[in-house]
Amino acid sequence: MEQNKVYLERKEKLKELQKMGVNPYPYEYKGSIFSTKILEKYAKLKEGEYSKEHVSVMGRLMTLRQMGKASFAHVQDQEGKIQIYLREEEIKNPKVWKLTDLGDIVGIKGPVFRTKTGELTIQGKEFTILSKSLRPLPDKFHGLQDPEIRYRQRYVDLFSNEQVKKTFLLRSQIIRALREYLDNKGFVEVEIPALQPVYGGANARPFKTHINAWNLDLFLSISPELYLKRLIVGGYEKVYTIGKNFRNEGVDKTHNPEFTMMECYWSGVDYNDMMTLTEDLYEFVCKKVLGTTEIEYQGAKISFKKPWKRMTMHEAIKTFGKIDVEKLSEKELLKLLDKYKISYDKKLTTKGLAIAALFEELCETKLIQPTFITDHPRESSPLCKLKRGNPELIERFEPYINGWEIGNAYSELTDPILQKEFLEEQMERAQGGDEEAHQMDHDFIRAIEYGMPPTGGLGLGIDRMVILLTNAASIREVILFPTMKPENE
Repeated sequence: MEQNKVYLERKEKLKELQKMGVNPYPYEYKGSIFSTKILEKYAKLKEGEYSKEHVSVMGRLMTLRQMGKASFAHVQDQEGKIQIYLREEEIKNPKVWKLTDLGDIVGIKGPVFRTKTGELTIQGKEFTILSKSLRPLPDKFHGLQDPEIRYRQRYVDLFSNEQVKKTFLLRSQIIRALREYLDNKGFVEVEIPALQPVYGGANARPFKTHINAWNLDLFLSISPELYLKRLIVGGYEKVYTIGKNFRNEGVDKTHNPEFTMMECYWSGVDYNDMMTLTEDLYEFVCKKVLGTTEIEYQGAKISFKKPWKRMTMHEAIKTFGKIDVEKLSEKELLKLLDKYKISYDKKLTTKGLAIAALFEELCETKLIQPTFITDHPRESSPLCKLKRGNPELIERFEPYINGWEIGNAYSELTDPILQKEFLEEQMERAQGGDEEAHQMDHDFIRAIEYGMPPTGGLGLGIDRMVILLTNAASIREVILFPTMKPENE
């Protein structure tokens, strides 16, 4: 009821402004600069000293303290807040100021001075209302705290919680630094289609859609991998893309059905070189954005300084689970899955997949410092070269930090005959009920039949990188608009 009352009161003020001939939603307001630039430029002003020139700031009115015909307030823009001071007799439109509320977007122009309390302040000589807010701000003492409302109404979250805005500005800097590193290494940024006739490149359930013009089912991209490899076939040596992947899965602390990935491919190298690339990339981004390779994440100290630890999957299970999987039969491994109450499909689970399941259960959460887990079972991916000297394994690694898998990389499979066999095996798994099995992509097979050079590939989760570097509690804190159920549900 209180919200409705405020809403109606503000609509009346809106009508009054319009009756006065004031447009409460003007077309432009030029010449403003960020509050931080003003505070930086005039940092040396002494108490009572005024700047010679006038400055202009545009932002949302966040606090207001009126003392007769004078008012102190704070205006918040993208980068921060600055105090303003207005005297009714000194501005042209005091009646407009009286109809101003917290939450309104305003423009203020005037000289800068330092108050007796030492705060840099703009003395408003010109005041313009730029957008009349009809809804009240959240409680000024508690702010917007309900996570459901914060994620649904991110626009309110951003201007109510200063740290949230900083997190997303930092996200932008992280992605910019990542691009800078890859560009400097000679990688070419490319785009791949989001709508695909055949989905592939990962074990995942896709989102399905339909193109009416051709009466054809299409799928949202679950991975850019097979398209980027086509570009390597076409003659590019180094390519990368930063874009959205869509996987029809649940939502938890580190998963969202729509997420951002960086994926890159480099011809002439193998998975060992991609490990070095991963270390270098993370170290570069950390130094560029944070100025250090040492961070604290939710109380745990993590160092991104290279070299990172490297362990095979077998070594990890032996270290953390006290199990030597190389000495066990498939039957014995399946018994272990039962022992640890790990669910699995009795028809589809092989020795290799049982080993991978044991690793996930017994090891992942213990990998806090950056660690490469290498040499996975062959069955874990059909797109990877077999391990030199052991065809039961593949030259694959996953980097782990804070118990999370933050990426995936291979010595890419370039043998078209073997690739076709592996994808045919995946099709059999799909027919057997595996909803996440890879599809047969005949055009991809045709592409590598033309010849694909030795290639290393790497995919890194951008959202998880941002979670770590911003000390965020969950993936929803670093995605501006996370996937959510409709409000009426």
